[in-house]
Amino acid sequence: MAYSYLNDDSSPETSQTWAEFLSRDIQWETYATARLITEKDLQLIRRYDKRSPELKSSMLDESGPAYVEAFMTVLKNVTKPETVQYVLALLIQMLQENPSRARLFHQQSDQHLSAQPDPYTVLERLLQRQDDWWSQDKACKLLTIVIESRPRKSVGVANVASTSDGVAYAVDPAETHISLFLDWLVSQLSNRANLAKNPPTVVNTCISCLAALLKERGTRQLFLRAGGLQVLPGVVQRAKDSPTSSQLLYETCLCVWQMTYLRAAAEAMSQAGLIKLLVEVCRLAQKEKVFRMALASLRNLLTYEDLGLASDMVEAGLNKVVIVRQLQSWGDDDVVEMLGFVDEKLKEGIIILSNFEKYKKEVMSGQLDWSPMHSSDLFWRENVEKFEERDFQVLRVLLKIIETNRDVKTLAVGCHDLGQFIVNHPQGRYIVNDLRGKELVMRLLTHSDAEVQKQALLCVQKLMLSKDKLDFLKA
Repeated sequence: MAYSYLNDDSSPETSQTWAEFLSRDIQWETYATARLITEKDLQLIRRYDKRSPELKSSMLDESGPAYVEAFMTVLKNVTKPETVQYVLALLIQMLQENPSRARLFHQQSDQHLSAQPDPYTVLERLLQRQDDWWSQDKACKLLTIVIESRPRKSVGVANVASTSDGVAYAVDPAETHISLFLDWLVSQLSNRANLAKNPPTVVNTCISCLAALLKERGTRQLFLRAGGLQVLPGVVQRAKDSPTSSQLLYETCLCVWQMTYLRAAAEAMSQAGLIKLLVEVCRLAQKEKVFRMALASLRNLLTYEDLGLASDMVEAGLNKVVIVRQLQSWGDDDVVEMLGFVDEKLKEGIIILSNFEKYKKEVMSGQLDWSPMHSSDLFWRENVEKFEERDFQVLRVLLKIIETNRDVKTLAVGCHDLGQFIVNHPQGRYIVNDLRGKELVMRLLTHSDAEVQKQALLCVQKLMLSKDKLDFLKA
């Protein structure tokens, strides 16, 4: 397995080259004297340090686990930055030369039978070195490799759990460590200061590692549980607005795409704002691989037909983007196939948009706009009875908007819609009065905005009119 993120050294300290880091002379004997490492560790390290790549390779082939344990013992017990950085550089170099050596982190030698250093715990501690991003960066990448290369455990009856999707999976012994690591990644990606940096070195590393970790379904579950889905929109926004962040944008869309295979994540993506952002990426992306990954994410979401996400995509203008993109020539046949699939699903979504579900979704969002649906007499006549569903849920939310919202357009539209319900529903006046609608609307008669005042007054008039006069209004 190749670990591409090992070769992407975007740390600010790269003014110091790898050669400069690896040219340091470490006084290993002082650590043995202080009993921070054993005599066996000291012998192994001195035998390995400053040797040729060929000789190091031979040593690792012969006693690889022992050498890795010796260096992990240094990282566990030594805090001096120069030494920690040097050992991390050695381990990264070891894996760059031969990625298959990642298995050595999971193999035990006879050097530390009683106190073998746990690579997960050691590297997790290094993530907390707040004043040393270089070490954090390398620890982050090494921990990702340790997780990726861990031996797969056989699935037995005793260690099987069920996900929210009803899918059985093996309980992973490393799950606690993976969860801790994901929490750390989410905290870094939530940090506005990290997002604001140019280049966003911390974000680049975290997203690269996350893209590797999310290959596993179990990790996706843990990432969702950690609130990870909520941090991805900020990264997409940051990357799409920067012409030099195409690789970051690609890898973030890759993370989103992997999460679309999890139904619970797909259900939350619209509310998180990811669908609108993915459509925007499809509209603006210059690089084919970025466009392909964003489109693939949207395509996957459209397979959950019962979630009705096609309507969200149409609202975001994806149908227009698809029309333009279909005129382009593509080197990848999969892109052509995806465009055709998305085009068909969006046509179905346009039909769905004309019904009550679109109105319900708008009300539930808490923000109302003067779209044609609000002023369509046909819409209100055909759909007014649907307001009765779930104990007048939509009507109750509309009244809550009128009571608490501060946006003048939303308030004006809300008063207008309440008036439409009163006029078109046979018991509209009584239902609204029972739900304190009259009291709420009358408060807006003195609102500072003229349009809100106007719509509130019209709504109150409809509340005061008798049934025959309301029928006259509808005629």
